[in-house]
Amino acid sequence: MFNAPRPAQRYAGTSSTPGFGGSFVDENPLANSVYDDGLDPWSAAPSPSATPIPHNTSSVFGSVIADATVPAIYNIAFAAVDPANLGETSVNSLSRVLSTSSLPAATIDKIVNLVSSRPRVSKLEFFVALALVALAQAGKDVSIEQVAALSSQNTLPEPALDLSRLQPSTSAFVPPAPNYRQDSAQTIRAPAPAYASDDPWNTNPRYGGSGFDNSRGGIMNGAPSSLAGTGLPKEWWRKQEVVRVNLLGPQGFILNRYMVYEVASDRGPPVSRRYSEFAFLWDCLLRRYPFRLFPALPPKRVGADEHFLEQRRRGLARSLSFVMNHPIIKDDGLLAVFLTEPSFETWRKQTPVSLDEESVSKRVDRIEEMTIPSDLEDKLAIVRGKLNPLIEQWQRICILAERIIKRREAAAVRTPSAFRRAYLPTHFSFAAFSSSPTSSPHSIDASSSILSTSSLADSVFGSMSNTPAQQGDLARLTNTLRAVIEVNEHCWRGDDCELSNGVRVGLEQVAAHTQRHSELSEARTRTLFDTTLEGIKGQRDLYIATRDLFIRHDRLSIDQVERLKKRVETNSVKLDGIRAAQKEGWEEEVERYTGLIEKDQATIAAQLSRRVFIRASMWHELRVVLHNRENALLTQLVQKFSREEREFAESVVGNWVSLGEAVEGMPCE
Repeated sequence: MFNAPRPAQRYAGTSSTPGFGGSFVDENPLANSVYDDGLDPWSAAPSPSATPIPHNTSSVFGSVIADATVPAIYNIAFAAVDPANLGETSVNSLSRVLSTSSLPAATIDKIVNLVSSRPRVSKLEFFVALALVALAQAGKDVSIEQVAALSSQNTLPEPALDLSRLQPSTSAFVPPAPNYRQDSAQTIRAPAPAYASDDPWNTNPRYGGSGFDNSRGGIMNGAPSSLAGTGLPKEWWRKQEVVRVNLLGPQGFILNRYMVYEVASDRGPPVSRRYSEFAFLWDCLLRRYPFRLFPALPPKRVGADEHFLEQRRRGLARSLSFVMNHPIIKDDGLLAVFLTEPSFETWRKQTPVSLDEESVSKRVDRIEEMTIPSDLEDKLAIVRGKLNPLIEQWQRICILAERIIKRREAAAVRTPSAFRRAYLPTHFSFAAFSSSPTSSPHSIDASSSILSTSSLADSVFGSMSNTPAQQGDLARLTNTLRAVIEVNEHCWRGDDCELSNGVRVGLEQVAAHTQRHSELSEARTRTLFDTTLEGIKGQRDLYIATRDLFIRHDRLSIDQVERLKKRVETNSVKLDGIRAAQKEGWEEEVERYTGLIEKDQATIAAQLSRRVFIRASMWHELRVVLHNRENALLTQLVQKFSREEREFAESVVGNWVSLGEAVEGMPCE
């Protein structure tokens, strides 16, 4: 799904260095996976014809609701369980809303299973569920076809919900701030001015006005060495700038549709940007800083679906965060404008942008030059040799981590009967609780009809600890348990039976604690997606950026010093001959050759200075950027993951310990 063909890398090409035949972005970085995680925006392979992803039911229910006007209660109820405006919510949250309808738990369970088989439900699926609730409350047939018929008449029923009884989530984990904001009812900002027809890469004007000095933060002539220690402030990892990229939605007309992103940082109020503006910024920065570590942008794709767009949004956020926290690039004036200017396109049309290489305005002083090790090439060769295996292994880590997290969030693939087989003891007989007249009271034995508390706890807790927590399954299990409780609300004996009442109260406790475990698992999974997985992909991106840096270095560090030296020698010999012969007009010839020699010598001096600057830049990127980021940030990631997993496990254990205490007094006879 994410295997979009990527445009050719500007610096891609063959290289004489083994293992660096071209930029990584032109190769297939991730092997295909049976899970959707292996299909990455950086892959150049075409999308497979069929992907093993659950069918997108949003489009199906879009035809069910069609263009019908939904009652206000629909949006109010959805907003109550989607405060972050994500456009979706969990099965558990849907169940909590439906529980305020006073419908039997069995009916709620049926409705939930009708609208979704995944752990999360879209807004349209949520609306269909509310319509089904209204039908059930009116005593009508609860079916998708009935909802479609009412929708075609624009008469969707209004359910009776007591949202004041809506139970708040008991999860102790709060997912990070949302990054995806797309609401069908949201008014999209006015589109940015149309782009000029000329090539956005053809920026002949030069950008150099006051306040945007490209030399800021660089190696300045005469400045003391800044490479002492790590070259970064103390505990720099705690001072990282945070950027959030949100997807606002499409703009433009049918033939000129484009996605608009909201970029929010600490440098100013949020600004809206389209992908081509990211591409323009990246092209300018790459030309200015070709010898700096620079991450690749995720690609465009024609007909991109929501999964691809989400992957690209996350990739844009990682790439922008990387440059914002680069010790040199972070102070670039163009980057500051991109993060703060309300209309970047208008500003770009009115302001000349300089594409001069960093070495043009910066020089390395003698002290700085002396800090460059004499064996720099050997050190760079060691890094080159490690890059290919590092990239390959981190690709695999990304695939495995995303696969594990997705399975942790996995859609409910079991039927209700499978839920019972998986989570309830085999000796538990639902027939014992049936009120059917065909059931014989004499065939009911207490040891077989009563749910063993310890067996249920072992079954549920064992399933949760030995397999990935499946929030959709847990929410449906909660509904199924409540349906069982309703069926057995009255004892077959017809009187007040302490045994039946005690078991029913115990099952209610099981349902409540199962719901809480579902909430804990859901919040933890979202945190893993938004922090842990992004940190792992950031580590992969770092090595990819290093690989591309070496490719740019091999291609762009070539100069003409040796050729110019030979030309200077040749012209010097000619000049000496002209002076010795002193033929007619020899003064003009001497002046011409002297000018050529001086020009070549100035070019040689500039290119030799550029050589030193390139060496200083590569040493800086190796020692200050790569070495620190690949170690310190990974340490922070692992420590945070360990701490959060411990807290999550303690919450889960506490939940099941609480269940054990609550059901300790369940009767057995």
